[in-house]
Amino acid sequence: MHIHVLGSAAGGGFPQWNCNCQNCDGLRKGTILAKKRTQSSICVSADGINWVLFNTSPDILQQIQDFAPLQPGRAMRDSGIVGIVLIDAQIDHTTGLLMLREGQVKRELYCTDMVYQDLTTGNPLLNILGHYCGVNRHDVPTDGEQSFTVAGAPGLRFTAVALKSAAPPYSPHRNDPHPGDTIGVLIEDTINGKKAFYAPGLGEIEPHLPALMAQADCIMVDGTFWTNTEMLDLGLMSKKARDIGHNPQSGPGGMIEVLDEYPQARRVLIHINNTNPILREDSEQRAELTRHGIEVAYDGMDIIL
Repeated sequence: MHIHVLGSAAGGGFPQWNCNCQNCDGLRKGTILAKKRTQSSICVSADGINWVLFNTSPDILQQIQDFAPLQPGRAMRDSGIVGIVLIDAQIDHTTGLLMLREGQVKRELYCTDMVYQDLTTGNPLLNILGHYCGVNRHDVPTDGEQSFTVAGAPGLRFTAVALKSAAPPYSPHRNDPHPGDTIGVLIEDTINGKKAFYAPGLGEIEPHLPALMAQADCIMVDGTFWTNTEMLDLGLMSKKARDIGHNPQSGPGGMIEVLDEYPQARRVLIHINNTNPILREDSEQRAELTRHGIEVAYDGMDIIL
């Protein structure tokens, strides 16, 4: 299994266009040791030819240009992307669908009922695409038992689980969470048996998750915030990290403590907010992650299982 990180930042990317926090300002001025990052997305393949795209960020066109296998150029109109799996309906994970509107071939889209509802009502991206390429929508079961495959992606099997999280602000059920608003996915290479667990939005470790994470050879999970009060402390938001569906890395019950339970796996943080000090490669926080054997995803990162 080949996992390629197309984008590793949270919504807004890094640096964020309107942000002058220490990280964003420092990156622009070249005064900190850090890398630019686009908004979170990965693609996965078992054969190196046919790729399943997870989420379509607003940066998707640049991400495709930066990873040649997604544009193999075998015909006048071509793509290595055979299917798109949506983790949620958030703007930073779905807006890129509009960038993939060209052509006559419908996009093969895999998502839950809740995500489909949000993208045909509160933010009707899929309705708009119907006037261009259109989509073939496939349901994603979220009971953690039923698996699904993506047509055209041989050697891969997917098992999704519902995660506690808030629906997008535009969702008709924003204040009434439903199973399927956000999912995590266990990705399995059916040829060599290797598995990866992917959950860029993870608010808490629910009872059904440890069994899935224990199977994984790679755990790629939410790296949004370092502390639960990060945005509050900077005066950028009135809510805590866990309030908006992101388990912070530090503190009791934080992601470091969680990932320490799975030393058998390669452990990678993705979806990193521009305010997070782990973006600075020489920070104390990055050093702490290194001591725990936890990696920080970056654009262009390749993981081979």
